[in-house]
Amino acid sequence: QVQLVESGGGLVQAGGSLRLSCAASGRTFRSYAMGWFRQAPGKEREFVATIRWSGGNTYYADSVKGRFTISGDNAKNTAYLQMNSLKPEDTAVYYCAAQTSGTGWYDYWGQGTQVTVSS
Repeated sequence: QVQLVESGGGLVQAGGSLRLSCAASGRTFRSYAMGWFRQAPGKEREFVATIRWSGGNTYYADSVKGRFTISGDNAKNTAYLQMNSLKPEDTAVYYCAAQTSGTGWYDYWGQGTQVTVSS
């Protein structure tokens, strides 16, 4: 079984920064891409950022573009999300996910890590 574990969440003031980490465990696999999603209380889960290992292509939601940076290590199925200039509206549970094919479907998900941004 493949497991993803997020870490690095916490409480931060508006304008501050956090760096989220995601690491895979369990059976060996190779991800084609990894991404980050978030879900605020009472809202639907939304896309935040993704990185495709081949070519290192990245894509960001408009709401975080210019503030967040996704990076990682394909060989280790590890992903990071550097979050700068945080805003209260960034408050959510952040989830890491991995794609094992080029379909865009995320096969594996983590349990999430809480990010709270105070005003």
